[in-house]
Amino acid sequence: MSPAERDESAMGGLDRAAAILGAFDATHRELTLAALVARSGLPRSTAHRTAGRMLQLGWLDKPRSRYRIGNRLFEIASLAPIRMELREAVLPFLQDLHHATKITAQLGVLEGGQILVVEKITGHRAMPMLSQVGGIIPAYCSALGRAILAYSQPSVIEAVLGAPLNARTPRTLTSPVAIRRELAAVPERGWAIDREEGVIGVSCVAAAIFGPLGEVVAALSVTGPSQLVRADRIGPAVRMAASAASRAYSTRR
Repeated sequence: MSPAERDESAMGGLDRAAAILGAFDATHRELTLAALVARSGLPRSTAHRTAGRMLQLGWLDKPRSRYRIGNRLFEIASLAPIRMELREAVLPFLQDLHHATKITAQLGVLEGGQILVVEKITGHRAMPMLSQVGGIIPAYCSALGRAILAYSQPSVIEAVLGAPLNARTPRTLTSPVAIRRELAAVPERGWAIDREEGVIGVSCVAAAIFGPLGEVVAALSVTGPSQLVRADRIGPAVRMAASAASRAYSTRR
């Protein structure tokens, strides 16, 4: 028995399905069978058989000989409390913010050291370089991440700043001291700022959303071309939207 076959025999069906799903990410939305095998680490026959069953269940779709995530998983994901409760409470204020600024508005939550984008409104000025709903971005160099970290427990901040802080652009802050300085400024100012630290030419202003016990649960932001995202002008609107969203979310709980 080959090493791959021994590994397969030790894996259950859910493990194999998880390996298949884990092969997809924001930059690999559609995969050929060969790519699925390479990225999942499964033997070709196992990947083909598992993917076939996932197609039957609606977990995967396969247009034009390429696999992609199926609609059934999207339907299931939409039932998660974070999507239903948080999104429903915040969406009206996210829409108001986008309407007022005409710039992309996003809602994100902290997952480990990453920000999970829960909702996004782009309108006519779409920005393809930004993460889509369900995508993740680093917390340490994003305004969404800093807005949340500024009110997080010290252990959470330590975990984020203790991980590698890679420079995504020449303007990315990679010093824990510099990032802590940014976090310290958030509560007094009312919003966090990302000045082209994730994408050159793109800036972001974000503010935290709080739950009924005063705990930080998420953040919303405005993200767009740096010449349009002026923190001194947009910051107050972002802060007010987040404050209203906090009240709405706390009332629902």
